[in-house]
Amino acid sequence: MKIRKPLIIVLGEPNSVFIEILSKVFKKKSIRSIINYPIIIIGSKELILSQIKFLNQKLIFEEIKNEIPDIKKLKNKIYLINVKYNFTKTFEKISPRSKNYIDECFKVAIKFLNYGISDKLINGPISKKHFLPKKYPGITEYIFYKSRTKISKNPVMLLFNKNLIISPLTTHVPIKKISRMISQKLILNNVKTINSFFKYKLKINPKIAILGLNPHCETKSNFNEENLIIKPAVKKLKKLKINISGPFSADTFFINKNISYFDTVIGIYHDQVLTPFKALYGFDASNITLGLPFLRMSVDHGPNENMIGKNKSSTKSLENIFNVIKTLK
Repeated sequence: MKIRKPLIIVLGEPNSVFIEILSKVFKKKSIRSIINYPIIIIGSKELILSQIKFLNQKLIFEEIKNEIPDIKKLKNKIYLINVKYNFTKTFEKISPRSKNYIDECFKVAIKFLNYGISDKLINGPISKKHFLPKKYPGITEYIFYKSRTKISKNPVMLLFNKNLIISPLTTHVPIKKISRMISQKLILNNVKTINSFFKYKLKINPKIAILGLNPHCETKSNFNEENLIIKPAVKKLKKLKINISGPFSADTFFINKNISYFDTVIGIYHDQVLTPFKALYGFDASNITLGLPFLRMSVDHGPNENMIGKNKSSTKSLENIFNVIKTLK
């Protein structure tokens, strides 16, 4: 019988809404019905118990004492690897004080992933300002570099909604640097990675759109990124039998006629695709990283410090993640 590898969940920033939404999602029958594999949470046991009590929620789990769990003995239930975290209040102000705790949680998770114990990771929201060193522009890059011993490609960021998937070619990059960073090689790598994910994980031959960089895909300067970089890359991808079109002007792309035709749209920079996407779907989406030797997913929002302890946070993004996992082949 095939062994179902456990799903790893790193709690992330301790002062966030993640434990609240995690407990709420696990209570839903619709989610419990699709969880037919073990789940290993990595984080502070005391923090979970304190926040669950404060919120009057429930989260039933079994603590694993072994440094490396034997996945053959794991059942389809929730387990916990306890990582110590010293806190004085159930919810505190987000600060760099949690940095070492979060880093240790990720170290444990990446060790499990590199050992082949799991092939799927969900991480709770992180405060980039307080947690990430300057050399990591985002958590996607942090996880990529922390586990890079087995990686040969660049990471690819997707935002997944059942109606549309988007991907920024460059992620957390200042606007002034974008033009220098895009290349045919980057476009070819990202599109081929996305196409493979659709074909082999979702069993879909995707229709892919790519946007231009300049307004109306035009510029009066001598260097035109659409003509010199994007169009030649699209031509090469079509020769590989990849169903890609573009570049399209970003100002008119996100109308119903276009987004109903394409499965995914690749933008050149972060806000070019995330702004209209969030305007259309809010936080009903999950953040997925491709190009790793495992599938990494996270909720499409931050710690939401203004909502901690209020018991009113939306569970949509986390529910969406479990629905994505359900569709994976």
